[in-house]
Amino acid sequence: MAILKLYTPFFDGNNWLHVLTSGKDWMIILTLIIMECLLSVDNAVVLAAQTQVLPTKAEKEKSLIYGLWGAYLFRFIVIGIGTYLINFWEIKLAGSIYLFYLSFKFFYDQRHPKQAAEHEKEKEEREEARHKGKKKKKKHVLSLFWRTVISIESMDIVFSIDSVLAALAISDNPVVVLIGGMIGILCMRGVAEIIIKLMDIIPELQPMAYVLIGIIALKLLLALPPLRWEMPNTAFAILVFAILGITIIFHFLRIRKHGHKHL
Repeated sequence: MAILKLYTPFFDGNNWLHVLTSGKDWMIILTLIIMECLLSVDNAVVLAAQTQVLPTKAEKEKSLIYGLWGAYLFRFIVIGIGTYLINFWEIKLAGSIYLFYLSFKFFYDQRHPKQAAEHEKEKEEREEARHKGKKKKKKHVLSLFWRTVISIESMDIVFSIDSVLAALAISDNPVVVLIGGMIGILCMRGVAEIIIKLMDIIPELQPMAYVLIGIIALKLLLALPPLRWEMPNTAFAILVFAILGITIIFHFLRIRKHGHKHL
């Protein structure tokens, strides 16, 4: 029964009405959607690649739809539990360290591309060897379609942990986190190619996303005792849009500068 209480905000009509009619909450939701899209576009490509083993286009599309509904269900479950766990300072500390690690790893890999490529290659070789071993050991009970759906679901679970943790650090209202996450997942799946092209045009968007991850980690850290300083959600949303605007301006100024050099 205690677990069910965690999900009462999802079934509170007044909470939904307040969120849907609040400009501040929609600002946070839009922030979460941007974060979801920027951080998960690579994941969308990986998930789409998983479907390539299926023989027909219809099966590929069907597997992604099943995966989408599975991702929604998992978000609903994890957000409910997460809103409870995030209240413990030990969880906040662990979350802060993990988000700092993600941010640090991204920038470290950017500075050491050879090492990152070698590490990724070793990881892929281990995965390939593990899959080959599995194929030799047993026959599959499930069809190729359902194995692909399960694979998509498994990857969704792994990928969404980062997003849920970052979202709960931004807002403590599970309805806001749920709406932002679900719209973000839909946008990320539906416009993955557009986001990829946008990030190709403005490559600074990817490091910007990991700068934000670092800021979220700092936000969690400052909320710990003895400081207990909570950054207002509206202020954080304004900060995100400001950093996004500065990133885009910086990109076009850099292009203009290089253009003048060529002339």
